[in-house]
Amino acid sequence: MTETSLLVCPVGSGSIPKKLYAVGAEFAGPAELFAAAEKVRDRGFRWWDCYTPYYIHGLDKAMGLRKSFVGLFTFTGGLSGILGGFLLITITSVYVYPMDTQGKPFFSLPGFVPILDLLLIMPSAILSIVGMAVLSGLPRLHHPLWEWDLFTRATHDKFFIVIEASDPRFSEKTTVELLREIGGANLTFIGDEE
Repeated sequence: MTETSLLVCPVGSGSIPKKLYAVGAEFAGPAELFAAAEKVRDRGFRWWDCYTPYYIHGLDKAMGLRKSFVGLFTFTGGLSGILGGFLLITITSVYVYPMDTQGKPFFSLPGFVPILDLLLIMPSAILSIVGMAVLSGLPRLHHPLWEWDLFTRATHDKFFIVIEASDPRFSEKTTVELLREIGGANLTFIGDEE
């Protein structure tokens, strides 16, 4: 028996991974997945996810997800960039190196708008990417779901719900029964490396 086969065991095969990561189930299509997600949410599970090959409108609400905090990273980057640029321009133009150019004031905002625009966009874009990576737990070099051969179809034509064993409401028996009850097929215990 190979190491991979010890990490992924179909429900009902008699074997179970030593360190259980999650229980996964396949669903027939987007409508079935959507309905199943609402039922899992209503049962009070918190550590679970849906995997689909394309975006399903309203699935995040069906899962009970809150708004992402990536916007705060974007706002912080934009605000710090524009304030830093404004201070840099003001201090250098007015106090450090004032130049009288054709009688114009030392600080002339219209001339600095392109620079301020760039200093607003660049830090906000960079912090958006950093925030997305941090909140997603990236970079991650290995994930237990990658051991599940059927899961490779999640980006092509299959729909999955995976409920993690770390969930407070998780129980092998009741979770498997729930996934069967809501229409899950190919139920699989997914193990984690110790």
